[in-house]
Formats: sequence, C-alpha cells, structure tokens
Amino acid sequence: METLQIIVLAIVQGLTEFLPISSSAHLILVPVILHWPDQGLVFDVALHVGSLTAVMVYFRHEVLQMTQAWFGSVFKQQHNRDSRLAWWVIIGTIPAVIAGLLFKDLIENEMRSPLIIAWATIGFGLLLGWSDRIQHRPRDEYSLRLKDTLIVGLFQALALIPGTSRSGITMTAGLMLGLNRDAAARFSFLLSIPVIIASGLFKTRDLIEARVPVEWSLLLLAVALSALSAWACIHFFLKLINRVGMMPFVYYRLLLGVFLLYLFW
Repeated sequence: METLQIIVLAIVQGLTEFLPISSSAHLILVPVILHWPDQGLVFDVALHVGSLTAVMVYFRHEVLQMTQAWFGSVFKQQHNRDSRLAWWVIIGTIPAVIAGLLFKDLIENEMRSPLIIAWATIGFGLLLGWSDRIQHRPRDEYSLRLKDTLIVGLFQALALIPGTSRSGITMTAGLMLGLNRDAAARFSFLLSIPVIIASGLFKTRDLIEARVPVEWSLLLLAVALSALSAWACIHFFLKLINRVGMMPFVYYRLLLGVFLLYLFW
C-alpha cells in the first residue's frame, strides 16, 4: 500500500466507524472506485486498533466505572446501574459474535458485492430515518432491560452485512425501543468495544497464520490517523445529534446507495 492510500483509508475508517453510514461499505468501495489494491489483513488490524483506542479513550470514565461495577456484581453480588449496563454490553455482543462465527466465510466471500452494499445502504438507511421520526420516550441507556438488550444485539448481528452500519443499526434499534438520540448513540458506541475487540482478535489470528510481513511505521500511521479521526467523529456526533437528528445521514445513505446502483448495476 502507498502512503496516500493508508492516509485516506485510515481517515475514512475513523470518520465512518461510528457514524450511521457503514465503515465496511466505505472501506470496500473506496479502493474499488479509486482502483487501489485490497488493503489486506495488516491494515484491517491497524484500523481496529485505532477505532478501539478512540472509543476507549473517549469513554474512559464510563468504561472504568462499568468495569469496577461489573467485578463487584460478579464477586460481591453488588448491583447498580453501571454493573447492569456492563452486563447489557456483554450480552448485546453475543448475537453478533455467534453470527460472525457461523457466517464468516459467506460474508467475506459472497456478500462484499457493491450491489449488496447499495441495497443495504438504502434499506437500512430508510429504517434509520423511520426510527428517528417515531415518538420517543425520554429513556436513557441505563433504563434498558434484558429484552431490550437482546433486541439491540440481534439488530447488531445484521451489521455483518456490508452496507448495514453497525452503529446505524444499533442506533436504529435503540430509537425503536424509545431511547433518546443521545442514549441510543452512547449505547451503540459502548457496544462497539467488545465487537471491535472480537473482530480484531479474529483478524489478528488470521494475520499470524498468514505470516504477513509488517511495516511498523505505516502500521502506526494507520492506527494514529484512525484513532484521531474516530475520536473527533464521536465527539462531534454526540455534540450535534440532538440538534440535527439522523436525517442528514439518511439522505447521505440514500444518495450513496443510488450512486452505487448507477455505477454497478
């Protein structure tokens, strides 16, 4: 990979990982449109490390409180809202992990088509727009129950389809369950932590088995750019989401989907 490709794709990953517009779609499509070679396993691992760094740093206080409360609930049977939220993050991750293990080969070999990405981008974009327009109760992420968490987790499993957007589909589920926009986004971001860790571990295992040589300077550049752009994305998204809503992202998804249909159909 050339340095320009690394810079562009790392920033694209950082900006799209936490926006409801599908990072996987953009990472597949940008190289296709610009006629770049596939970025490969090393780069994929670097991008996961960058995204994980960004969300862990941004939510460091919440993650620390949830971790401490979770250990208290396990070893001392002390339960509070932070321990419950920690359990919901863990439980909400399980459907996506199971689906990833069952359908990994199908997804990687059969579902990376630009047309699948286009239809998923349009279809799930419309669902996001509908969920943003329905009447919301003033619920925050701490009000979630086990049933709510399982529903969000099942929705998250759909994000294995390129073009769906993990953040977009989990925010959609949260809004449908009555969460306010900020709560839906925050729970989506917290839910990304174990998913990114799991996905990164699987790709790291594949990388080790493939014995691909690593150019560490370019790897660190990708991690840094991905982390910085992802942190900025999370920060400004949470600042603006209650003001602008989800519709700008819905319109973007519709335009992107139509453009892809025009190019590849």
